[in-house]
Amino acid sequence: MGIGHRILNLIVTAVYLVVAFSLPLAAENSDRAMEMLEELPEAEPKEARRLAREIEHEWSKTGSAAMDLLLKRGREALEAGDSRQAIEHLTALTDHAPEFAEGWHLRAIAFANVALYGPALDDLGRALTLNPHNFNAMYSLGSVLEQVGHDDLALEAFERSAAIHPQSEDVTKALDRVAREIGGADL
Repeated sequence: MGIGHRILNLIVTAVYLVVAFSLPLAAENSDRAMEMLEELPEAEPKEARRLAREIEHEWSKTGSAAMDLLLKRGREALEAGDSRQAIEHLTALTDHAPEFAEGWHLRAIAFANVALYGPALDDLGRALTLNPHNFNAMYSLGSVLEQVGHDDLALEAFERSAAIHPQSEDVTKALDRVAREIGGADL
């Protein structure tokens, strides 16, 4: 497959991911997570950070001790900078728990860390289909799109992340950076 086809595939996948964001919320989000998501946009910065951590905690519940172990090992490998090992653990997780969105999100990060952007975008598509309110996965989508030079699509992903979690400092910085890059107004 030539470079032109790969770029086209990345663009098509990116567009799909942005559209997937508007799909109905998956069952993975508990009632408590949904309540916190509703509070998040209006929360003061300190409260927003607390809510975001609690939401992330809810999204990290696999419901299985074995899957929890795979998630833990995948996260530890990512934190240690061993993305290849993380991919192995997180692949096992996504194979055995395909409806667990956070597994797909974390594996996407690992893929992006080793410049496997196509698989990263595919996994982000799956994560956002399962949990379209995952502001971290939407931020990750923007980051990958920015890395592959699609700043316009990255800006849209960052804007969608900011709509859910407007207090995120990472998203705010990304919005400013990408808007300047594409010649947009300061946000």
